[in-house]
Amino acid sequence: MRTRGATIALLMLAGAARAQTVWQAGVAQAVITPTEPVWMAGYGDRTHPSDGVLRDLYVKALALQSQPGQPSVIVAADLLGFPREISDAVAGACEKQFGIPRDRLVLNASHTHSAPVVHRNAFPVFNLDEKQWQAVDRYATFLIGKTVDVIGAALHNIRPANLKFGQGFAGIAVNRRRANPDSRGRPGPVDHDVPVMTIQNPDGSLRAVLVGYACHATVLNIYKISGDWPGFAQEEIEKAHPGVTALFVQGAGADANPLPRRSVELAHLYGQVLAAAVDDVLKLPMKPVEGPLRTAFEIVQVPYQNVPTNDELVQKNPPPRRRFDVTQTYGAYDALLNLPRPRNARWLEMVERGGKLPDHYPYGVQVWQFGKSLKLIALSGEVVVDYSLRLKGQYGWDDTWVAGYSNDVFGYTPSARVLREGGYEATNSGFLVPFSPEIEPLIVQTVAKLMSRTSADK
Repeated sequence: MRTRGATIALLMLAGAARAQTVWQAGVAQAVITPTEPVWMAGYGDRTHPSDGVLRDLYVKALALQSQPGQPSVIVAADLLGFPREISDAVAGACEKQFGIPRDRLVLNASHTHSAPVVHRNAFPVFNLDEKQWQAVDRYATFLIGKTVDVIGAALHNIRPANLKFGQGFAGIAVNRRRANPDSRGRPGPVDHDVPVMTIQNPDGSLRAVLVGYACHATVLNIYKISGDWPGFAQEEIEKAHPGVTALFVQGAGADANPLPRRSVELAHLYGQVLAAAVDDVLKLPMKPVEGPLRTAFEIVQVPYQNVPTNDELVQKNPPPRRRFDVTQTYGAYDALLNLPRPRNARWLEMVERGGKLPDHYPYGVQVWQFGKSLKLIALSGEVVVDYSLRLKGQYGWDDTWVAGYSNDVFGYTPSARVLREGGYEATNSGFLVPFSPEIEPLIVQTVAKLMSRTSADK
């Protein structure tokens, strides 16, 4: 006969079993190295296409499911960024083919400056001829197809898994405003956290590692295709753990550079540093990741400041204006708009076709909450470090993961501080003029709304 004490013990064990999330996870990867010379993204002063490959580029996908019928996927790619046009194409195909809604798909790029230009929206910066743009078009089609395929493969590979989270530190990033001789008196905040999520098989063996860090991938400025230091970091992690897939998520590192830089040896060294930081985390007890996984995505209209009228734009940019030699004119600034003249060409052509200059930008904000154990905030654009520090301070330093360069990379996402100080990250919005100071409160308020919507207490 079962005693009262035994019955209570069995009920407690059953309750603990119900409380433990049963995860399903799948991982997949594909090479996305271009098969022909292509113009490389990131540096506006490049003068010719790529002339070789230092390291293959990859797109990787991690599919997670905490309950039947609700898979979510995070994509990590060796790219400068996913522009909105590419992200929309991938997201649309995934919803049609796999039933993945937009809020359950995160597209993150490492921001390597040694990857191809992926869309014609970059034409104000790069002085390409039509033949070179056609190579960009071919790569964009290839990239979209490979990304959708790897998402499908990750979903197909879903099987039981355990998820754990921990956090370490690495001293790769240096605030580039602090390092600039013209701004040595300014503060130099950085985010040295190394968030790590492990995906383990039921027997405890490691299957995949998702790792983040907040720093530009700009060690290299050569004409060889590569993932820069994040690419080397993934290689080092996989070398240390054979059979494991490493995925890198870029953080809010828009105003941080790896210093010193400009050598393959240094790129490799920083990769080893991040891999060592990951191993430090793996050696310590890590926290189980709970479910369910609740997700939300929203577009917020962020205003620009001092948008010129169509007439003002035309008056301040007399012809000729169709073609620019980037090597001669990049850095020659328009007196009124304070932007390189090549960037104005896109908007001049819009005005000539009868269009109206935009006064807002559709900015994507995404939140994933893993039960009460972890929060992932994915922001669009080149996000400066203030957002990471503010949001971690608000939602928890030890269980909040802030990713930039997610779902859309158009230019910089400046904070109120950066806009006050001015300079490169403040003015390069991807448009003629900077964002309004309203940008930070609007983004933070949207994050708060999505946090509430995805709360485990709902």
